[in-house]
Amino acid sequence: MPEAIYRVPQPANEPVTPFSPGSAAAISLKNTYDQLYNQAPIDIPMYIGANEVRTTDKRPISPPHDHQHILGHFNYGDARHINAAIDAALAARQAWANLPWEQRAAVFLKAADLLAGPFRDKMNASTMLAQSKNCMQAEIDAACELIDFLKMNVAYVTQIYKEQPDSNAGMWNRLEYRPLEGFIFAITPFNFTSICANLCAAPALMGNVVVWKPAETQIYSAQVIMELFKAAGLPDGVINMITVDGPVAGDTVFKHRDFAGLHFTGSSAVFKHLWKEIGTNLDSYRSYPRIVGETGGKDFIIAHRSAVAKEVATGISRGAFEFQGHKCSAASRAYIPSNIAHEIIDYVKADLASFKMGSPADFGNFINAVIDERAFDKIAGYIDYIKAQDDAEIVSGGNYDKSKGYFIEPTVVVTTNPKFRTMCEEIFGPVMTIYIYDENEFEATLELLDQTSEYALTGAIFSVDRYAIDLASKKLENAAGNFYINDKPTGAVVGQQPFGGARASGTNDKAGSYLNLLRWVSPRTIKETFVPATDYRYPFLG
Repeated sequence: MPEAIYRVPQPANEPVTPFSPGSAAAISLKNTYDQLYNQAPIDIPMYIGANEVRTTDKRPISPPHDHQHILGHFNYGDARHINAAIDAALAARQAWANLPWEQRAAVFLKAADLLAGPFRDKMNASTMLAQSKNCMQAEIDAACELIDFLKMNVAYVTQIYKEQPDSNAGMWNRLEYRPLEGFIFAITPFNFTSICANLCAAPALMGNVVVWKPAETQIYSAQVIMELFKAAGLPDGVINMITVDGPVAGDTVFKHRDFAGLHFTGSSAVFKHLWKEIGTNLDSYRSYPRIVGETGGKDFIIAHRSAVAKEVATGISRGAFEFQGHKCSAASRAYIPSNIAHEIIDYVKADLASFKMGSPADFGNFINAVIDERAFDKIAGYIDYIKAQDDAEIVSGGNYDKSKGYFIEPTVVVTTNPKFRTMCEEIFGPVMTIYIYDENEFEATLELLDQTSEYALTGAIFSVDRYAIDLASKKLENAAGNFYINDKPTGAVVGQQPFGGARASGTNDKAGSYLNLLRWVSPRTIKETFVPATDYRYPFLG
C-alpha cells in the first residue's frame, strides 16, 4: 500500500458569522433554536461501541435561562457502562491505530466541513439552549473554534510526522509516532463545546481510542458532537461517550491496567485529586499515563498610567462579562491606576447599564443565565459577602434572581484591599473586582499582582508606554500562560494563540497547537544499518 506525507488542505480560521439583525444566518439559527426548544423531549443515550445505550435512570435537561422547561433527558449509567466503554475502546484500538494517518485525518476534516455546513445551526442552537450562550458566543465556540481545532490539528499532524532525525552514511534513522498503549479518558467541562470535542478528537486523531465523560450540563451539545463524528465516518468504539458519576468513573478508570492518559478541563481541585489517584495506582498500569489538564484561573487586567481609559474599560466589559464570566480565561480582577481610575469605572458602568440580559432566544441579549443552580448559589454567595464588607463596594450590578432562570447581573466591585477575597479566589461568574493603585507604584503593583493568585492562566496589560509593557511582560512572565497586550485576556484563537496556563491553572500543553498532539503519541526510534559490521574489533585495537 503506498504511503506518503500528503499535503493536507491549508487551514484557515473559520469566519465568524455576525448574525446581523434580519440576516439569513440570524433567521436560520433562530428557527433552529425554536425548533429544538419546541420539539418532543429528547432522550440522549450513552454511545458505547456500536450501541446507543439507555437506562432507567433518566436525568432532565433544562435551559439555564428557563429551568422549568424540560428539553428532554439523558441516560445515567454505572460502573458496568464504564467497563463496557473501556472494552469497546480497546476492541477498536488496533484497527484504528493501524489505519493510515491520512484516513484518520480525513474523518476529522470531513467533520469540520459538516460542521461548517449542515451541522452548524444545530451545534450552535444546542449550545445556546443548554449552556445559555448568546448567538455570537455559541458561534465563536461551538462552530468556529471547533472547526479550527479539527482542521488545524490535521496540519499539525503532518508537521509532527515530518520531524525526522538525521542519518549518517550507511544507515537510515527514522522516528515513528505511535499512539499510546491503552485508552485515553477525557473529562470535559460545560463551558466550551469546542473544548469538549477537541479533548476527544485530538488524541483520536493520533490513533488513540477514548472514553469520554462530558459535564452533565453540556450533554445536549455532546450528543450533537457524537452525531457529527458518526456522520463523518468515525468508526464505532474510537470515541465512547458515557454519563456516569465522577467518583464511580474514577474508581474504575484509574485502576484499569490499560489506562494510558487523562485529557482534562475543569477545576483545579478535581484535577489535583485525579492526579493523586493516578499516582496511587502507578504500579498497576502498563505504562506511565500522560496527564494533560487545563484548570482554573484568576485572570487579570492591569492598566498603566499611560493607558487609554476607554480601551481599558472595553477590555473589562468584554473580558469579564462575555458568557457571564463562565470562561477560565475571563478577567475577574483589575488593577487600575489612580490617575484614570474613575474615568475607567464610569465607562464600565455605562457599558453595564447598556447590557441587555435574558434568554439567548433574543439575539439582542448580551448577558444570559449562569449554568445551573449550584453556580448561581455560589456566585450569589460571593455577592452577599461583598455587600457585608467595609473594604469593598459594589458600584454596578449586584442583583440576582433565579425564579425563571439563573440570572445574575454583571457586578463590578471596587476594593481598597488588594488581597480582598474576590481578588484572590476563582468565582467563575460575572463578578469583576477592581483595585485602584497609586499611579506611581506600577512596578510594586506588578509584584503584588504576581503574588496574589495561585493561578497563572491569562492576563492583560494596557499601556501606550513601551517600557511599561516590557516591564510587565518580564515581571509577569510566570503569571499567565496567555498574555495579552492592549487586549482583553479572553478569546484565544486556534493556530494564533495556543492556549494554556501554568501554576494551578494546568499543565500548559497548549490546546490549539502541535504541542498538545505530541502528548498523545509515544515516539519510536528506528535505526537501520545497510551493511552490518562483521568484525567486533574497532580500529583502536590494532
